[in-house]
Amino acid sequence: FTTLLYTIKFETMSSLLEPSHSCSLIHMTSLSVFAKERSIRNTAIICTIGPASRQVDTLTRLIEAGMNIARMNFSHGTHDYHAETIRNVREAADKARPFGNKRPVAIALDTKGPEIRTGNLKSGGEGYSEVQLKTGQDIVVSTKKEHYGECGSDIIYVDYQNIVNIMEVGQLIYIDDGLMSLEVKAKKDEHSLLCKVVNGGALGSHKGVNLPESSVDLPALSERDISDIKFGLEQKIDMIFASFIRKASDVDSIKKTLGEAGKHIKIISKIENKEGIENIDEIITASDGIMVARGDMGIEIPPEKVFLAQKMMSAKCNLAGKPVICATQMLESMTVNPRPTRAEASDVANAVLDGADCVMLSGETAKGSYPLETVKMMSNICREAEAAWFSSQYFFDIRKYGSTGLGHLNSDTPANTIISEGTTIAAVDASFAMGCSCIIVLTTTGTTAKQMSRYRPRAPILVVTRDEVVARQMHLWSGCFPLLFEKPRDEAMPWMEDVDDRVKFAVDAGRRMGIVEKDSKVAVVTGWKTGPGSTNTVRVMTVDKDGEFVKNY
Repeated sequence: FTTLLYTIKFETMSSLLEPSHSCSLIHMTSLSVFAKERSIRNTAIICTIGPASRQVDTLTRLIEAGMNIARMNFSHGTHDYHAETIRNVREAADKARPFGNKRPVAIALDTKGPEIRTGNLKSGGEGYSEVQLKTGQDIVVSTKKEHYGECGSDIIYVDYQNIVNIMEVGQLIYIDDGLMSLEVKAKKDEHSLLCKVVNGGALGSHKGVNLPESSVDLPALSERDISDIKFGLEQKIDMIFASFIRKASDVDSIKKTLGEAGKHIKIISKIENKEGIENIDEIITASDGIMVARGDMGIEIPPEKVFLAQKMMSAKCNLAGKPVICATQMLESMTVNPRPTRAEASDVANAVLDGADCVMLSGETAKGSYPLETVKMMSNICREAEAAWFSSQYFFDIRKYGSTGLGHLNSDTPANTIISEGTTIAAVDASFAMGCSCIIVLTTTGTTAKQMSRYRPRAPILVVTRDEVVARQMHLWSGCFPLLFEKPRDEAMPWMEDVDDRVKFAVDAGRRMGIVEKDSKVAVVTGWKTGPGSTNTVRVMTVDKDGEFVKNY
């Protein structure tokens, strides 16, 4: 059987059907604003948790509205603050019942990274009060520690001690994603610069600082980052959003810090500057996923080129089967308004159409006035965008050109990898051909579900696993809906009985989610024995009104 798989020309397999529409242009003419929206959303929503959203009741409502991953921004707050927030998220996840199911919610630690930030405002501390910087006024940029909590309209503290040495007169300092900019007028002393405000605005505490005209010599991991990562290990986080990754060795430094105890934690590299973009291929290989962090990126490279970087990185991740997250200012106006701008709605939709597995909210949910409404809006936009996704064309393309697709397997590829990949493609192909309501995947490590997500089936992937960590991390992959099967494995029970129990569990969950009904067809992907590496079976079955299977194909 294995030899046969090696010798078949996969491009000519019967499963490699041409898409139903001849091209994307024809596909787009078939789109309709009057079509019924999808009842389910494949794209995960990441919410940054802050003062506006860290209460248990608010978190519960956010989960029920669609939050899949809770992001802790370690550029702000103390370890005690984040520990309390993490406890609140877990309590809310135990209480929330979207679709009547308990939803695993992942926790992400976003590192401060080798970034530069301002200090605290005199009046605001760690809060979100602001002071106004007026265009044309003079202001001092200081690295003196005593100015850390004294930021205001006359002086700004920055935490990069070498800024005085690397900045030249006439160069610009950008603050808060470039919303404000200062021009260096003179070096006042060894600890401060005299600057002029070129573009004014409202300055808050701990805002990011960019120096695109200078070469910044910061290490990949600071002592604070190492301390934060070790704290995250203690808190049993699920993933790290690693800030300002510039090369593969930066990812290796994080892996070394995590050690054996943290090898299961997913590392998502945030690409935020020119060096990271230049080294994107090696970073994708070293990482578990990529975040397109457009805030700092839009200052480090011309803003009109950010969309090119987003599309390029999304496509590279799609081909590699690595999750990609699109972030920054996605629904920014909803921080203060109950509705987004039309441009923001289009931005979210286009991120989905570019191939994003997840979309992220930052200040909208951390400090905004409408966190719940923002998540609901994000969910609605994603569902509409997914309905416009040219699924059949993508499936055809990814099989033909994907870097790990069957067309690229060779005699050095392990047999279980070939069989698992072939099973995955067969299941997705069957789901298209038979119009399946969902694909049920029974998995130990999540590998089969991740492979399936790469092919972007229209049918949602119900991922049944007994591993809580695997369940939470599955949110990173598009279309994957983790279902934690909490009944322990009874070694005395025949293997197929255990399989049937888990499939029935998934069908019941699918019925509560509104995606499985009477006469629905479902594709079921299983293994021939327990444990990873055994997936080799696809069945397509019809469900009766009681949730039982009445016909196999």
